[in-house]
Amino acid sequence: MKKIALVLLVLLMAASVFAGGKQQGGQAASGAPKIALLMRNMDEQFLKDYSDNIRKLASDKGVDLNVQDARSDGATQLTQLQTLLNQGYKYFVIIPCVSELSEQMNQLIAERGGAAAYSNIQPTVASLKVGKSFFFASSPEFVGGRYQGQLIADYFDKNADKAPGKAINMILILGQLGHPAQVNREAGLLAELKTRGYTVNVVARDTANWTPDQAQQKMDAWIGAFKGRFNVVAAQNDGMALGAVESLIQNGMTKADTADGTTLSVPVLGIDATASALASMKENKLYATVLQDAVGQSAAAFDVIYQHATGTYKAGNAAGGTPAATVPIDEAPANDASVIGQCYLVPFVPVDKDSAYYKANAR
Repeated sequence: MKKIALVLLVLLMAASVFAGGKQQGGQAASGAPKIALLMRNMDEQFLKDYSDNIRKLASDKGVDLNVQDARSDGATQLTQLQTLLNQGYKYFVIIPCVSELSEQMNQLIAERGGAAAYSNIQPTVASLKVGKSFFFASSPEFVGGRYQGQLIADYFDKNADKAPGKAINMILILGQLGHPAQVNREAGLLAELKTRGYTVNVVARDTANWTPDQAQQKMDAWIGAFKGRFNVVAAQNDGMALGAVESLIQNGMTKADTADGTTLSVPVLGIDATASALASMKENKLYATVLQDAVGQSAAAFDVIYQHATGTYKAGNAAGGTPAATVPIDEAPANDASVIGQCYLVPFVPVDKDSAYYKANAR
């Protein structure tokens, strides 16, 4: 009997040690919270900046962070999520490949009692209704477009001779077609210019899929076809705007006089306010941009999930310095009153050379 009792005691001790070494309940073996970051890709500068800040925040908080890059493939991202769930991860910060994936992803996470926060590409309203532990931490894209329109209108108000009769002849460089940012930024841009009394003729409009190289190639072709027939270039992110800037320079569309704020023959504007964009503005190339706050969005998303992972979350808590929204807006998912408290709306900020953001950050 003593031998049997001894054997049982050894087995129990071994089982206890084994269980203690497992990663369970959203915590690593060390007891640190486990959070996974699922990125649709890390090719675009905004997404790089977003993921860099998540890594910094995780390091500062002692979080066991797992980062996955889906390379813009939805099936890959779904597989990554399922694998992480099987490895014991329950808490996620997600930039999804497409909005439509969010409901399925949240259902899988909810089955494990987890939580997720989305940025950049909106989750659907239905996905947030899966449970109160699912969040949207991002910026309203229509507002970003309106700010770009505001900057363009301000430019032509100051330089009325460049838009006779308040007529704007625009080259419009789009992001991925159908992407919520592409749709809403364009709508906001055109709405603001109409509000400001400008007539907009879109001379050329096509996607460059958020990339500088494609934008430069498109712009080269458009300069060949429409040189002298457009007076502004609006790009839906800074990468594409900088590709357009390079094309204008290479095709000789520059001038010595920079009194209007740019050495280019026509102003070029982007969205994101990346470091490269601010540097271009300082060189009098890019005219202006709009801050999409990668640090603010990532801080809000990370913090609300960290609160869940550490058991400190309460409905209505601020996250990363951003308050939970209380009033619905016109853009999904924050247009639904039943999920508005799960939304953290990080503001866009227009950035020209007179702005506080430019003065503080241009290098």
